[in-house]
Amino acid sequence: MKLNTNSNAYIIIYSAILVVIVAFLLAFVFQALKPMQDANVALDVKKQILYSLNIRNLDGAEAEAKYAEVVKQEAEKDGQKYYRCEIDGEDILVVSLKGMGLWGGISGFISIHGDETPTVYGAYFNHESETAGLGAEIKDSQAWQEKFIGKKVFVDGSDTHEVALSVVKKVEDPSTQVDCVTGATLTSNGVDDMIKTCLKDAGKNAVELFSVMVCTPEPADSTATEEPKAEEE
Repeated sequence: MKLNTNSNAYIIIYSAILVVIVAFLLAFVFQALKPMQDANVALDVKKQILYSLNIRNLDGAEAEAKYAEVVKQEAEKDGQKYYRCEIDGEDILVVSLKGMGLWGGISGFISIHGDETPTVYGAYFNHESETAGLGAEIKDSQAWQEKFIGKKVFVDGSDTHEVALSVVKKVEDPSTQVDCVTGATLTSNGVDDMIKTCLKDAGKNAVELFSVMVCTPEPADSTATEEPKAEEE
């Protein structure tokens, strides 16, 4: 019996078999490449953390080595990620950020140093779908990111760790405020909201972790011999 390749049954069966084969191949390729994809995502996060520490222009191997050198401890508390770092003998705390821009999610890292008056050591921001040349400048413009350096993070004397750092259209307090990106007011507002929300949520945690991870002195040597007490008569 001759197979009728023009029949509907043949076309449906042939298409179904082809779809199954292609789906299997795609699933196989995805699983085979997943470890590499996961490694690339992890490396990208490490690079972003290094960018927030003003360490840039490193290839993959250099970034891995530098990250291992400067990042001393990682922690997560209440959904917020923290990284205790050390550069030139100075302790620095990196805090992760997540928020919404004009067209999609935005994220970033801010590094903080100084226990008495915490200030920004460096900052890096990323986006999913902001407009090139406008909102995308939060990621693409290193000069704009560097405007955050040296800004005070919290309001002076605030027991609740109220966030002072902000992105505004008109700077009135240069010690805490950064100019918004020209032509990208809504994206800049998203960055401002992200900073205030994440650092407010992380405020007490950041200060607590900063105290525990960074400012706590080394424990005394437990092997030290105690001086004998004088015996009572």
